[in-house]
Amino acid sequence: MVRALLSHDLPRSRWLTLLLVVTVLGLALAPFLFPGTKSLNVAAKALVFIALVVSYDLLLGYTGIVSFAHTMFFGIGAYGIAIASSRMEPSWTALGLGLGAALLASLLLSLVIGLASLRVKAIFFAMITLAVASAFLTLASQLSEFTGGEDGLNFRLPALLRPATQFLDEPLFGVAVDGRLLTYYLVFFTVAALVLLMLRIVNSPFGRVLMAIRENAFRAEAIGYRTVVYRTASNVLAALFATVAGALLALWLRYAGPETSMSFEIMLDVLLIVVIGGMGTVYGAVIGSVLFVLAQNYLQDLMRLAEGPLGGVPVLGALVSPDRWLLWLGVLFILSVYHFPTGIVGRLRAAAGKR
Repeated sequence: MVRALLSHDLPRSRWLTLLLVVTVLGLALAPFLFPGTKSLNVAAKALVFIALVVSYDLLLGYTGIVSFAHTMFFGIGAYGIAIASSRMEPSWTALGLGLGAALLASLLLSLVIGLASLRVKAIFFAMITLAVASAFLTLASQLSEFTGGEDGLNFRLPALLRPATQFLDEPLFGVAVDGRLLTYYLVFFTVAALVLLMLRIVNSPFGRVLMAIRENAFRAEAIGYRTVVYRTASNVLAALFATVAGALLALWLRYAGPETSMSFEIMLDVLLIVVIGGMGTVYGAVIGSVLFVLAQNYLQDLMRLAEGPLGGVPVLGALVSPDRWLLWLGVLFILSVYHFPTGIVGRLRAAAGKR
């Protein structure tokens, strides 16, 4: 049953299996294990990043395509939900129309980008996607009538997803069963379905062709595969997955803005997570996303604790200041790349293979 659910792509490492089980259980039970607004927001952000990084890994890890336009599709999903919900009555119909319109826009745009650009060399394709993403970020900031400009768009959700909606009179294990909890589990199960679907895609004959193109595009074309078609299909699938991830982010935040969904910083974070987790591994996207989001949100708190006893030390006290958390995040990234050149998943699988 589990083997079929995972498309016969098992972790192949005891430590990786344990890490995945802890991660999945932690995210599934996060509202009950870690009650509080911040911890729930961190868990929801980790889930959204899992969906986003999994979609990008299909491009970079499995097909060998470097694209800087991925957050553009992420933003299209977020704005699709926000624009439809703000211009219509807050209902499931508005959410459905917003998501459908966003998916259609991403499908057409990714198809055009793929067919027009994937025939060029990799560096030129990356530059083209960077230019297109920058143009869309500018449009999102300037078309204030539709997107809210720099301020973004706030919107209301259907009644079932609102925090004020209470499903039980008494808390369940100390947690209020309300619309916010339902929204979290809607995000959780959607991301779980996306991850399982991606496992099915990369372990299908289609996914094997993508890996062949990644290893040697000339040889793959020589044996009869139309590499442009497969690369374009990979680009379209990745864009659609990223669009759904953006829609989930908008659902959770009840807001869409250029900085939260289209900024280049998010693209850099995605690249870091792919490298940390391991390129060409769906499990790497899961582990890397959770570790990165935890470090991003709690490293500052840990440094604040360390600042107490070390604050009086001249140089060390300045280094452990919470204001320098980005410095230590960069150090952690360098150490992870140095000690895990194939990513966490690659290292654990290699160690298991040696044993």
